Amino acid sequence: MNRVTLLAVLALVAAACGVASTTTETSTTEPASAPTTAPATPTTADPESFELPPALAGVTGAWLTDFTIATIDLDELKVGIPASDPRDLIRPIDEPRFEPVADSSWLADREPGAFVEVDGVAKFYPLSILTRHEIVNDTFADRPIAVTFCPLCNTALAFDPVVDGQTLRFGVSGLLRKSDLVMWDDVTQSLWQQITGEAIVGTMAGRRLSPVSTAIVSWGDFAANNPDGLVMSEDQGFGVPYGANPYVGYSRQGGPYRPFFDEDVDPRYPAMERVVGVNVDGAQKAYPFSLLAEARVVNDVVGDTPIVVFWGAPDTADALDAGSIRDSQAIGTGIAFLATVEGRTLTFETLDGDRWRDAETGTTWTLLGIAVDGPLTGSRLQIASHRNEFWFAWQGFFPDAPVWEG
Repeated sequence: MNRVTLLAVLALVAAACGVASTTTETSTTEPASAPTTAPATPTTADPESFELPPALAGVTGAWLTDFTIATIDLDELKVGIPASDPRDLIRPIDEPRFEPVADSSWLADREPGAFVEVDGVAKFYPLSILTRHEIVNDTFADRPIAVTFCPLCNTALAFDPVVDGQTLRFGVSGLLRKSDLVMWDDVTQSLWQQITGEAIVGTMAGRRLSPVSTAIVSWGDFAANNPDGLVMSEDQGFGVPYGANPYVGYSRQGGPYRPFFDEDVDPRYPAMERVVGVNVDGAQKAYPFSLLAEARVVNDVVGDTPIVVFWGAPDTADALDAGSIRDSQAIGTGIAFLATVEGRTLTFETLDGDRWRDAETGTTWTLLGIAVDGPLTGSRLQIASHRNEFWFAWQGFFPDAPVWEG
């Protein structure tokens, strides 16, 4: 990549903030189970002989992060925003504004967003907002929840930010690892990998955040299934017009930006194909969109946990395609659920019109896992911990994990 192209890429990442700023019954209501496998064990370098890689030294002079404690090789960290202190130049939202579903008219039905439900409260975080801010430090009643999105990997994930009794506020560090967002917390200034929820550098290194069930769905599906839900308002107080995609053409290009991802891409699938990447029981498995679009349902077991993956809403827009998200190419929706309801494992078959029926009770279910007809009417499938990442991101972090082949 030549210098002109590299500078254009860096400007694209920085532009995502919109404005520059200085740092400063069974349901989805319970957090997804934390993986049972332990994060990597941190190592501690000798402070007297320790030296930061030159690229990091140039942007972290003001940081209190303890870089001598890490679970990774620090050379894996790439500078995404070349600034003297890039933290929060892509500004997280710390006081998000919401409005009722019934009062919101600014979104098109096909626009995608992150769906999070906690303690019976359902919220929709439009990707048109998350591509600009990447992190929303939110609360559900009095319970803090961090909702995150990495546009370069297409990973929407929510976490419980309370660690050892401390509520961590997360920000965008301006660093990337394998093209994925690296977050920082304002309590310990440790660095956290978004795609795994693991602290990779600093005094928290080796710790893992507990995931909270999250799925990327269309606004139309969210609104139809959650009429009493909440959606982020178009006015978040930043003066940023939402609805435009700052990463025009990204998902149509042949692969990731090479300054931020320097590994070979597994040739089994195109680098930018989306997969439903499931992580339960400390086990992972990927389900490519191209196969899901044909099957529409997959009954499977990951680790020891029965799951089901639904694929539908084929007109759901790609947030990382055209300049206007509502006018972008159709990409569809893939959601993974735990397949056990009231102690019984269910198996599902497809019906017409984005409906599925379980063989055990004959109940009909929606794409968002809500039972709408039959003995289990009113029940909800619990969303399994998963992401809709690009293939390159999946294989970059889980190279040895199995892939569903149809």
